[in-house]
Amino acid sequence: MKKVLRILAIVAGVIVLLVAGGISYIKFALPNVGPAPDLVVQADTAQVARGEYLANHVAVCIDCHSERNWKISSGPVVVGTEGKGGEAFTREMGFPGLYFARNITPAHLSSWTDGEVYRAITAGVSKDGRALFPVMPYGNFGQADPEDIKAIIAYVRSLKPIENNSIPEPESDFPMNLIINTIPTKSEGSKRPDPADSLAYGKYLVTLASCGDCHTPVDDKGQKLPGMDFAGGRSFPMPTGTVRAANLTPDAESGIGTWTKPAFIARFKAAAQPDFKHPLTLEHAEFNTIMPWIMYSGMSEQDLGAIYSYLKTVSPVKNAVIKFSPKGKEVAIR
Repeated sequence: MKKVLRILAIVAGVIVLLVAGGISYIKFALPNVGPAPDLVVQADTAQVARGEYLANHVAVCIDCHSERNWKISSGPVVVGTEGKGGEAFTREMGFPGLYFARNITPAHLSSWTDGEVYRAITAGVSKDGRALFPVMPYGNFGQADPEDIKAIIAYVRSLKPIENNSIPEPESDFPMNLIINTIPTKSEGSKRPDPADSLAYGKYLVTLASCGDCHTPVDDKGQKLPGMDFAGGRSFPMPTGTVRAANLTPDAESGIGTWTKPAFIARFKAAAQPDFKHPLTLEHAEFNTIMPWIMYSGMSEQDLGAIYSYLKTVSPVKNAVIKFSPKGKEVAIR
């Protein structure tokens, strides 16, 4: 009996050591995406302009890294706060911790090399080697053409420096405080397709814009539901209620199956008007959405058309989405 107990004790000890070793490895050896590349962005006017377009109207970096005026439909960026950071992603919003968009103006990034900025955007590792929570979709950005990422870097380097030292440090709850270190992955990127190839180019833009991240429903652990890509229904709590992402699949009843390309483009371009209001606010004044319609309205018609062309090729999913549920009310609208 004593021999059996001794063997069990040894086995238990080995298991404890393996678990402790695994945790130590994850905590201290990861993330491991390699050093920041030796990279110097030689910015010129055209590159900065390309970066401005991508950061404001496609990848919408400026959307999260600025203040937004939620008193106005779609929460447009407050002029003069571009890149200052501070937007919170909280537990109340369903995140496994507390995260804040960082200051990406030269006031903060001046101490970063271009390679360190590039690694953060494409691999999710900060200057100090810390793993970034993927609310910043570096997994998608890592698939972009390196020249587009360099253009974004050139643009953020041109922003007005804004001192903002009040941004709290991120907090990850257990077990995310361990899992987060396993998420960053080194990526080599890809070449931007020729815009003449509308489907390939549309897929590229959809990835860079991270459309699938918001428009694909997730389970209670934040994992995307299989077979539901772009099917909508993901919930986003707002002060006045819960808004849900629309179904972007070509399902004729619940998605964009009956939409024409001109109608799709016009839906975005409508947000460029100074008096823009989301159509749902006509019935429910309290409605608002995190969807940055105003920023996406600056996308070119060619790029919007390519996105439409690609979305029409994804698998249709019948998923009628209740787009808004007012806070404290039983009323819901589709």
